[in-house]
Amino acid sequence: MIDIALGQSRRSFLRVGAVAGLSLGALLRTEAATKRKGARAKSVVLVFLGGGLSHHDSFDLKPEAPEEIRGKYKPIGTVVPGLQIGERLPMMAKAMDKIALVRSGSHTNDHHETATNWVLSGRFGTPFGDYPAIGAVAAHDFGFSGTLPPYVAVPRNPSFTWELGKSAFLGGRYESFKAGDPNAANYKVEDVSPPASLTKRQIERRETLLKAVDGLAAKVQGNDQIATYDEFHQRAAAMLLSPEAKKAFDIGAEPEKLRDRYGRTTAGQSLLLARRLVEAGVRFVTVNYAGWDDHGKIFEGLDKKLPEFDRGISALVEDSTARGTIEDTLFVVMGEFGRTPKINKDAGRDHWGQAASMLWWGAGVKPGFLLGKTDKHGAFATQRPVSPADVAYTILDSLGIDPRKQLVAPDGRPIEVLDSGESVKELFV
Repeated sequence: MIDIALGQSRRSFLRVGAVAGLSLGALLRTEAATKRKGARAKSVVLVFLGGGLSHHDSFDLKPEAPEEIRGKYKPIGTVVPGLQIGERLPMMAKAMDKIALVRSGSHTNDHHETATNWVLSGRFGTPFGDYPAIGAVAAHDFGFSGTLPPYVAVPRNPSFTWELGKSAFLGGRYESFKAGDPNAANYKVEDVSPPASLTKRQIERRETLLKAVDGLAAKVQGNDQIATYDEFHQRAAAMLLSPEAKKAFDIGAEPEKLRDRYGRTTAGQSLLLARRLVEAGVRFVTVNYAGWDDHGKIFEGLDKKLPEFDRGISALVEDSTARGTIEDTLFVVMGEFGRTPKINKDAGRDHWGQAASMLWWGAGVKPGFLLGKTDKHGAFATQRPVSPADVAYTILDSLGIDPRKQLVAPDGRPIEVLDSGESVKELFV
């Protein structure tokens, strides 16, 4: 569900404030809360490589290892002296001087759902998600300003057997807004594009009726699902009537040449939409870039996936740099784990939490920086291991959110956002 407080000014508040049910005092408190002392970033784009990118075949090749470990790809040089990456990433090789590469992502779980919830929240729990994702924490902490949702997933949250990286005990109002596939023909976001047959006046009249019905449900005390359902319709109506929201999601406004540069794929257009959304004021965007679970015939899969990745991520790096988006946006690219050093009997690599590579740039991250290393087989982090809690801590700290602050569970129990971890300070200038 989405929760969007309405209005960035008194005028916009008066225009749509009645739909949201916000007081002017609450609006001004929300505005003040967005001004964070010491924050490096205003927004975050987290590109989640669901399934787990093979670090051996992308950013941490081991050309001197035995054949069953090193695989078929050869390393190539990059614009950073001494830094090599995989030959299937030639565009990324030209962009590495703008990126910090972390080769020492590390944890101890090899199960998709458990590991995904761990890396997306920073806390270890069950496969069903006991703790809120970083994006949900950001939405909760910042509150809501404008008619855009603070937390968006493109196309949707990660999913293997069920949706992952949710808001957990924070409740439905802090779930991500699912943007859908921006590569779809005639892409339009539900709740932002009204039916062509309805006028604005008709929409407002329908919403008045809907508010009357939903208002009855809102009177039921102590039921978060009912309250969230009511809020969803209120805020969806605000988005539907909002030029701000319509403009932010209008990927068709981008030049055709730039859309081609990102790649006419779901992944490529999702990355471009993410850049548009943070520039419009969305605080946290998760790009769900799945398809990396290569248990069999891994090189057949990577021969197709790595060029797509190479084009899309390098475009995002170049575009965000050229537009100045990197000044106040933190970009992170990671999966839930890496892949096993040894190629299996099915010519694939299996789950491996002990080592993985990550990319960071923007918001004061050192460009052209390399952090951490793995052993000669790429099996274990041997220098500066970076845990899921460290990643979450660093992202939250960059946003000016206290990673140790206490949230309140539905039963009144205080729960720390993170119970471990530290900021990876080496990443920043």
